[in-house]
Amino acid sequence: MLKIAKLTDYGTLLMTTLALEPSSVLNAQELAVRSHVAAPTVAKLLKLLVKGGLVESTRGAHGGYRLARDATTITVADVVTALEGPIAITACALHGGGCTIEGSCTSRSNWRLIDDAVRDALSAVTLAQMAQPRTRPKFAKPVPLSAVAHE
Repeated sequence: MLKIAKLTDYGTLLMTTLALEPSSVLNAQELAVRSHVAAPTVAKLLKLLVKGGLVESTRGAHGGYRLARDATTITVADVVTALEGPIAITACALHGGGCTIEGSCTSRSNWRLIDDAVRDALSAVTLAQMAQPRTRPKFAKPVPLSAVAHE
């Protein structure tokens, strides 16, 4: 199963919390309460997001955090990269030398193709889109068997 790290999931949640109030500066405790993420985890994530250039911090009594740029210009790929590093499904897709079969591997270039597709998909979704509520698709109700004509 391919999945993002739990910290990245929480980091995306923090980013969407900030995106919902773009004119506000929220401190770490406020973000922890609003996102339901533990305060120590929030503090760790905020450091990484500031370092990644996605969040700005302001010191002082009324200090806190806000998005470094508009939510429409920050993508999920930006968040993943800030928290996990370059997007790659396999380690060899990023840098070689760590595999004993690298010289004869026929799938390395194809993993790069898949990495590009994943990166493109994550780049196509903005933080503004992630902050919008989504509803589950409604499926048609099943037809009762008694209503089905027998042949």
